[in-house]
Amino acid sequence: MGLFNFGKRTTNEKKINWEQLTGEEQLDGLIQSSHDKPIAFFKHSTRCSISSMALSRLENNWDLEEEQVIPVYLDLIRYRELSNKLAHELSVTHQSPQLLVVKEGKCIYHASHNQVDVEGIKQHL
Repeated sequence: MGLFNFGKRTTNEKKINWEQLTGEEQLDGLIQSSHDKPIAFFKHSTRCSISSMALSRLENNWDLEEEQVIPVYLDLIRYRELSNKLAHELSVTHQSPQLLVVKEGKCIYHASHNQVDVEGIKQHL
């Protein structure tokens, strides 16, 4: 990889196939489906550079298979009420950026700011 390609994703690298969280019924369904497969919610503030770095770190290091976990992206600026509902439903304090791993309807792991990483997800699957 040359100097001008440093940090750029090549076409054969994996990307996260995010499910976009946009509604309350969808949120309820995802929490219910966590009884079958863990869900990794990433709450992202599109106005925050720390949140952008956490998102980039997840995307650059993502090596989980689709059958291991469902990755869900929440734009918490646009969907603030959903972010609040998610925090309430899972009994976690809202933070941004924030990663929540949900299994069997319960938050089994959460991280924020610089602690957001793929390894944290792996340890709790």
